Amino acid sequence: MSGSLEQMYQQVILDHAKHPHGRGLAESADGHLRGESHQVNPTCGDEVTLRVDVVADGAGGAVVSGVSWEGQGCSISQASVSVMTELVTGRGLADVRELDATFHALMASRGKGLDDEAALESLGDGEAFTGVSQYPARIKCALLGWAALKDSLARSGALADPTGGTDD
Repeated sequence: MSGSLEQMYQQVILDHAKHPHGRGLAESADGHLRGESHQVNPTCGDEVTLRVDVVADGAGGAVVSGVSWEGQGCSISQASVSVMTELVTGRGLADVRELDATFHALMASRGKGLDDEAALESLGDGEAFTGVSQYPARIKCALLGWAALKDSLARSGALADPTGGTDD
């Protein structure tokens, strides 16, 4: 990865850490499914409490209508949950599962990124975490919010819907 690209990625992470999207736990609207999860990275002490709001999409599926969270930790964990919040809000559960799988694949790339340009592009600012995947201790930081999202969706009952799939 070139030095200028790495600098740009670092700046994206710092911007999300300083101005996080979705920070502050919000109440769910009446009639929506809600799930909440508290996750801790025991390696470094980063933590996040994430609340997800899910609503039927009218076509038999479900959509993540809101994500809110509170947390503390390094800029990587805080920026990752901010980017994730931006990515999944307004998306159907199948799209959310695909984004989760893509981000996990990026974290397993050891800094090489993804061969699938469309998949990488689907991550938006999440592409900035390519460099993070070079550092095994930091991968857990980047995945903390994603683990909270997956657990929150399971707790909401939304994943029990056949159109949303089941939790792995």
